[in-house]
Amino acid sequence: MPHRIPEPTTLPEDDALLPFEGPSPYENYIHASVLSSLQQPLTDAPEEMPFLVTTQVMELWFTLLVHEGRTARDALRKDDYDAAMDALRRSLRAHRALNASWAPIAELTPRQFNSFRVAFGRASGFQSVMYRHLEFLLGDKSEAMTRPHRGHSAVHAELCDALTQPSLYDAVLAYLHRQGLPVPAHVLERPPATPYEPDPGVEETWRRIYAGPRRDPLPALGEALTDLAELVQRWRTDHVLVVRRAMGAKTGSGGSSGVHWLERRAARPVFPELWSARSLV
Repeated sequence: MPHRIPEPTTLPEDDALLPFEGPSPYENYIHASVLSSLQQPLTDAPEEMPFLVTTQVMELWFTLLVHEGRTARDALRKDDYDAAMDALRRSLRAHRALNASWAPIAELTPRQFNSFRVAFGRASGFQSVMYRHLEFLLGDKSEAMTRPHRGHSAVHAELCDALTQPSLYDAVLAYLHRQGLPVPAHVLERPPATPYEPDPGVEETWRRIYAGPRRDPLPALGEALTDLAELVQRWRTDHVLVVRRAMGAKTGSGGSSGVHWLERRAARPVFPELWSARSLV
């Protein structure tokens, strides 16, 4: 009996393929066309596009990290340990993605970098508002770093507000104090706008936590913060290497000392007692 070829069947049209009146719901939610319109190279250098995209992607990661850091901080201020840990874990995943973002421009040669460097004039990464919010949140406070933004009143006001808000680490130490740990009063009562300085009393608090019972949840908080601090240090170090490879020791485009300024910033510890306390356990 001859093999019978089945008649073709008409599959129901997938709703996802139906036309929309105006932009698709995806476009209305994600604004992809807006994102794709923001890359506006000013030179013909092929390396300028990767530089623009990489820098803009980093700005988006900064935005997410600030969001998660504030979520963790606010949860700790409410003594909600679980919500804080969830936010910290999300921030670690985001920071790993941020660090990986260096790849498209990590191997720029001086010739390639110079082919488009003139395009950004006095622009410099240290002028990034969202990165400044992130550093303030990590406890690296500096009124001087708000000054480049005085001409943009709304942005300047937001930065000044962030400067005077407790950092994530401030919230951590206040939380530890409420858990009965001996965080020094002068640390808890310091003005939030001042840069955080290492304190032997805080170091002793972390020593106690790490030397305490295995089932204590506080070492997990310490390790999440240490993971975050390590990722910040790695991002800063990679930044130094990328700049050194592309431009050596030249003066930075925004008037800074370039790689030397970045090296000094990279040397600043994040959550310092979490590192020094390990020598005492």
